Amino acid sequence: MAKRIYFDHSATTPLDPRVALAMQPANEELFGNPSSLHSEGRQAKEFLQQARARVAALLNADANEIIFTASGTEADNLALLGVFHAGHQPGHMITSSIEHPAITAACGFLEKCGVSVTYLPVDEQGLIAPADLQQAFRADTRLVSIMSANNVVGTIQPIAELARITHERGVLFHTDAVQSTGKVPLDVRRVAVDMVSMSAHKLHGPKGVGALWVRKGVQLRPVIFGGGQERGLRSATENVAGIVGFGKAAQLAFEQMPEEAARLVHLRERILSGLQESLPQTYLIGHPYKRLPGHLCLAFAGQEGEAIKLLLALDEAGVAVSSGSACSAHRASEPSPVLLAMGFDPIRARGTLRVTLGRFNTAHEVDRFLQILPQAVNLLRPVASYAGLARV
Repeated sequence: MAKRIYFDHSATTPLDPRVALAMQPANEELFGNPSSLHSEGRQAKEFLQQARARVAALLNADANEIIFTASGTEADNLALLGVFHAGHQPGHMITSSIEHPAITAACGFLEKCGVSVTYLPVDEQGLIAPADLQQAFRADTRLVSIMSANNVVGTIQPIAELARITHERGVLFHTDAVQSTGKVPLDVRRVAVDMVSMSAHKLHGPKGVGALWVRKGVQLRPVIFGGGQERGLRSATENVAGIVGFGKAAQLAFEQMPEEAARLVHLRERILSGLQESLPQTYLIGHPYKRLPGHLCLAFAGQEGEAIKLLLALDEAGVAVSSGSACSAHRASEPSPVLLAMGFDPIRARGTLRVTLGRFNTAHEVDRFLQILPQAVNLLRPVASYAGLARV
């Protein structure tokens, strides 16, 4: 039986064996509490600090600016709620109409607490216009939060320019970089961001650990209270083994980023050109080249309404892909808010296939996929009639 093909790395990534090996001592021997003063505690703290430095190196940041959390979602919540003191000091913030639910749900909470939120529009490729950000500022704007790369369509935002505009207004800038960390470079000494959210399991690290980089001098209030760990911003005994794994995953991503990005772009484009040749109704969603290296968001004109059947058929054939964000899989029959914001009608906003590649994918798997997918698509019943690429 052929090995299954895993093409859903934007949902989560398999643990790199080198990461698992690095985590073993923290799991089995160095189990001490980093806050303890005895030898076991000091050893655990040393592991923690080494991992902190490795994660910081991904951003060219100082190690003491990294706050470990339990997830990218928690990091996002700490950034937003921390700035607004959990909603007790109303003001105004700006975000985009295509953010991850970790941002949009937090914004919804802040709005209930009296914070005003502006949601910037995007174009048909998922890009924010800097001019729209310029026009959105108010006298009481305190924060701008724009994701670095979209989890559904893979489009990479012009973060450097958006952050520069924000700093010119004297406003804080946060980016949810969960999808882009370790895949595309972000140097916080060159780009005027103030906070960056990250997650280990998106770069071949373990689940259950994330981080928020907070530029020195930025004032936040914690949203979890207790023993005062992580500079008082994230109380709880640290997940040492998970953090060690995050550190190793960050180190590997940092060392391999240029070569790995080039390899994934090659495989990505091989898939796209192969499908457009065998299935002329294939069209790409998102920006053609300002996208994550291994990310494709595809649809098939006239067959968008059959996306869930296609996903299940591929799963049956041994291929794991997604119909959109894994975080909204329980609403798979509903139109994607991201695609609606990009101008898609409700039928096409349900009809995407997200193919996302990772470190262990091979050219052989791509070739197999290019045989399996056309067979599955050709078995689908056309449910809509669109000319050409069927775009608005």
